[in-house]
Amino acid sequence: MAKAAKMAVPRRRLTGEQRKRRLYQSRSLYLFILPAVLYFFIFNYVPIYGVQLAFRYFVPTKGIMGSQWVGLENFARFFDSYYFTRLIRNTVTLSVYNLVVNFPFPILLALLFNEIHSDKGKKVVQTISYAPHFISVVVLIGIMNLFFNIRTGLVNNIVTSAGGEAIPFLTSSRLFPHMYVWSGVWQHAGWNSIIYIAALTSIDPELHEAAQIDGATRLQRIWHINIPGILPTAVILFILDVGRIMNVGFEKVFLFQNSMNIETSQVISTFVYQAGLINMDYGFSTAVGLFENVINIVLLLTVNKIANKIADISLF
Repeated sequence: MAKAAKMAVPRRRLTGEQRKRRLYQSRSLYLFILPAVLYFFIFNYVPIYGVQLAFRYFVPTKGIMGSQWVGLENFARFFDSYYFTRLIRNTVTLSVYNLVVNFPFPILLALLFNEIHSDKGKKVVQTISYAPHFISVVVLIGIMNLFFNIRTGLVNNIVTSAGGEAIPFLTSSRLFPHMYVWSGVWQHAGWNSIIYIAALTSIDPELHEAAQIDGATRLQRIWHINIPGILPTAVILFILDVGRIMNVGFEKVFLFQNSMNIETSQVISTFVYQAGLINMDYGFSTAVGLFENVINIVLLLTVNKIANKIADISLF
């Protein structure tokens, strides 16, 4: 009753003078977040002005507003092109494959790290798993060449020494998705497990103590305590990952790409680069990029709504 009565009391509205006084008193906090606000405004919101390029035949000498308005012509041109189906297929296949493989690995690593009781051993293992994350994409591709080059790679040297035939790991269209996805697992799984490790540390130890008293095994405690404990975090990260499903990393795909594997390595991001910067068809490339982002937004909203209905967990 007391709680209901408290909730029924209307909030007192502040006057303009009170708002100014409160704003002045908190000025140090607002100054603290000002650089972040300016960063997002300049680099994320101001460029939205250029989205109208997708609806124009852009001529640099005429500027954005002076260029001819063509409406949805750039989108129709993309949808009617012979490479539309291949680009969508490659992008979706690579993204879904990457999501299915890369999403559970950090969870598994976090659960394994949580079971290591030696602090020193845990630090060593975690450091080893985190280290590849700090390798640049260019260096990663260099390492892949050292190991998987068809003529000089370590793996193929072992294969040929054993009497087998060299495998075209880096030039095969069939093998490209596997090389892209599993190299990403090696590089980022350890680093991505940090947030799950943090979620595991927030689980009340008394739950494990009570389960041990009741005779629960280690696997039972992981299944019934640890996994439910990190489920909200996993759902939120899954929603965010689905919202980026069309954004296949440009740098890594571009550096992996060659004339031999182009059949599966040509995705929307590399096509936008080729159309916009190489062919200087700015309006068309902007339309393709906008199409990609619209699909991401639709997927994000859809998965967020489904997660909210099923698990009562959502971004908003």
